[in-house]
Amino acid sequence: MISADIERQLALAGVCQAAALVKSIAQTGEADAAAVEASISSILVVNPDSPQQVYGSLPNLKLGFMTLVEQLNNDTRQKDAQITRYVASILSLERKLSKNKKALGELGDRISHVQRQLAHVDFEHQQIMSSLASVYTDVVSPLAHKIQVAGGQQHLGQITNQHKVRALLLAGVRSAVLWRQMGGKRRQILFNKNQILKAAKQAVRVIN
Repeated sequence: MISADIERQLALAGVCQAAALVKSIAQTGEADAAAVEASISSILVVNPDSPQQVYGSLPNLKLGFMTLVEQLNNDTRQKDAQITRYVASILSLERKLSKNKKALGELGDRISHVQRQLAHVDFEHQQIMSSLASVYTDVVSPLAHKIQVAGGQQHLGQITNQHKVRALLLAGVRSAVLWRQMGGKRRQILFNKNQILKAAKQAVRVIN
């Protein structure tokens, strides 16, 4: 059982984790496999009994909470402008999605289709990653300005990495949806920064 303070920040950590993984793949071609699986799996958890169930377990969000601590810490050397931009873009995209009933309906239908695919292929199968990437490209991305992912062409030019990046951006939006459902608002990151930071540090200690 995790504390209520940590639980309130699970979804924001999920957004940060997706952003950090996008940056890692775009710039190095690699990312923590367990974190990638936890983030992308969260897309397919549509009726959770608890926020934690969306991510499986608290350790699955270790990267997200560590990133959240680095982004909110007073030590500006730890802050990453690229991740800040990705997080802001994901939260903005979710706001557009939340106001578009047609897009929400289509998103639900497309995710149900991917869930049905899982009856025939493993989660790690490229078909699943490709399907989730196309959900992002077709349904979510057109709702706002395209998120510009910065990285090396040798990495972003690979189709498997393109699919993974788009699926992770969709995972970030899924976490942003959960964050809103739990009462999260963008202004809280500014006005409740110390409270969020304290909970994130507590989560990292529990995980470690």
